[in-house]
Amino acid sequence: MANPFKPTAGMTPPVLVGRTDDIEDFSYALDDGVGAPGRLMYLTGARGVGKTVMLNALGDIARKRDWLVIDETAEAGFINRLIDALHEDDKSHLSSLTMPTASISIPGAPISASVNLGGAQFAPPAERTLDFRRAMSAKLDKLERKHRGILITLDEVQASSIAEIRSLATAVQHLIREQRNIAFIFAGLPSMVENVINDDVLTFLRRAERKHLGDVPLDAVRQAFADTVTANGKHADDEVLSMLARATNGYPFMIQLVGYWAWRASETGPTADAGEITVDAAERGIAQAKLKLGDMVHGPAIDGLSAMARAYLLAMAQDDGPSATSVIAKRLERDQIYANVYRTQLIKEDIIYQSSYGHVDFKLPYLRDYLREHGAFHQMRRTIAGLTD
Repeated sequence: MANPFKPTAGMTPPVLVGRTDDIEDFSYALDDGVGAPGRLMYLTGARGVGKTVMLNALGDIARKRDWLVIDETAEAGFINRLIDALHEDDKSHLSSLTMPTASISIPGAPISASVNLGGAQFAPPAERTLDFRRAMSAKLDKLERKHRGILITLDEVQASSIAEIRSLATAVQHLIREQRNIAFIFAGLPSMVENVINDDVLTFLRRAERKHLGDVPLDAVRQAFADTVTANGKHADDEVLSMLARATNGYPFMIQLVGYWAWRASETGPTADAGEITVDAAERGIAQAKLKLGDMVHGPAIDGLSAMARAYLLAMAQDDGPSATSVIAKRLERDQIYANVYRTQLIKEDIIYQSSYGHVDFKLPYLRDYLREHGAFHQMRRTIAGLTD
């Protein structure tokens, strides 16, 4: 049977765990009419918390109301792609039609015949507007007659696309002022979104509703595993369901990874049981999920950080639990004020959190293990040993 868990970036899972309130807020905003605050929204959170998945889910809500939904990523040229999508249904129309005719002479006269096969002429569509606001207005003129609207979702916003984001946001602002039936949702990493909404031209985006996507309660995760496993023809007892839920730490992408690899382990290996996820399958699946999390989330997250921010994480990885910020500064050979600049950055990125006063801990699950397993931990230990000799 097909594996119901889908640990692929942006793939909508079979059960969207822990996001019911956010989805209901958007549904209400669409039904509430033009000007409802939930129609302008942004999503933030660390890698793997499900920002793209949420964009998909909110887009589905609008599609069920027969809205036009255009999904884009903030890569170069996205404004032109949006304009193309708005014109996608433009077609040539028939301007004239000549019916086929035929004639033939009668005996006694010179034989002759003529046939006119007819013809058709098509007029090209009206010239495309290259202005995004005008293109939106023209499309809304057609949709609003049927009480429909347009939702635009923009994923992975980043400062490098600021010029195009300004064009999009300015058009959206004017359309909202004109009380058009439009909604706009954008998503990105916390620091990227912060750079965008703090742009001098984009101040109105600060009034958008903010949805910070975080971890999911373990009870909800456990129930999601139970529902998904049962609905797809397998069984897992209470011990296994609790194991799977605890292994995720409530991290949304880890829910899909753990589910996928535990399901797969139940169908492979010497203890395979197509009808049940056993304790052995759960243990093997969890171990594999941790490895995949490192490749798919931890590596990219660390690669995007500054050298000093990475050093801060390496210093934290020396501890088995929460780290004292004063000790981290000492390990980095920096004063605490300097070190706290990177502490603040990492907290904003949802990679670490303040566990108690003067202490921080990893927020991304298993990041400490990843840092240790990839040799950085041992290099840091050698450095620290040299400093204390």
